[in-house]
Amino acid sequence: MNAQSDRVVLAAAEARSLAARVIQRAGYSKDEADVIAASLLDAELCGYPALGLARSITIAEDERTRDPRTPVNVVHETPVSAQIDGGGYVGVYSLNRAVEVALDKARAKGFALVGLHNSYFSGRNAYYVEKIARAGYAVIHTASSEAYVAPLGGRECAFGTNPLAVGLPGEPDPYIFDMGTSAITRGEVVLASRLNQLLPPGVAIDAAGLPTLDAAEALKGAILPLGGTQAHKGYGLAFMIQAFGLLGGTGLTQGRAQHFGFMFIVFDPALLMPREQYAAQLAELIAAMKATPRKAGVDEIRIPSERAFRERARRQREGVKLERRLHERLLALS
Repeated sequence: MNAQSDRVVLAAAEARSLAARVIQRAGYSKDEADVIAASLLDAELCGYPALGLARSITIAEDERTRDPRTPVNVVHETPVSAQIDGGGYVGVYSLNRAVEVALDKARAKGFALVGLHNSYFSGRNAYYVEKIARAGYAVIHTASSEAYVAPLGGRECAFGTNPLAVGLPGEPDPYIFDMGTSAITRGEVVLASRLNQLLPPGVAIDAAGLPTLDAAEALKGAILPLGGTQAHKGYGLAFMIQAFGLLGGTGLTQGRAQHFGFMFIVFDPALLMPREQYAAQLAELIAAMKATPRKAGVDEIRIPSERAFRERARRQREGVKLERRLHERLLALS
């Protein structure tokens, strides 16, 4: 461990172990905690600290962590589909099972449609999409969540931050795009509150419906839809993902986790064309993008997921930097 004035640098293995200890002490088994910590570490390595190790604190402090859990279980299925009960587990754990089921069915039939409910908080959704794309399949993933976001023109929370993630197989790495439909993620607001940092302008309102930069006040109010002056687009997409959550099974869940509904649409590109043809056409598309004339000062036109993969490789070599107060909190909980 290398300490600086305001940050602590941990090796990747040490960071994962620390997060796992926090989660295990909160009530998960060692094996379960290891699965959760792997996802949180990957978010940290890819440059998303709000979804990284700090989330182990949120999981440990969440009242749902102390609720009874049942095994993650398929409650309805066909040869190409499955509806999964997440057993009250945090989604960072249960969605790994959804990925396994989706891949099993896609390998057998070329297509899979999988929903998951009775779970909450899935973390960085690109983590699951990447697993599917690396296995050679195209994937669309939606996740509806608790009401943290105000609808267009509203001043109270009505739907979730509702991310959409898409993945395509590629060489040597797949191509992943993962976005929230809110102006800022809930995790970023929580992390800013923990670190006493201001929010960017235009992303949140307080309990009175007035714009705020104060993260603590935003937690009492609402996050705004993505898009600024084009927020109707973020709002419309968020609404559709919330509705997709019904297909993920939100209506099958009674209690506080009912807003969370997760969907995976997975298919083999070979259903539409030979894999070699798809790969060649995708390579041509990427080459055309990268060959586009660049603005002054722009060194490179990147493809979605390139930055995250490069950052992951760098941090695996150099370690993970944590705010000192965050590190101290993790140590206290571990």
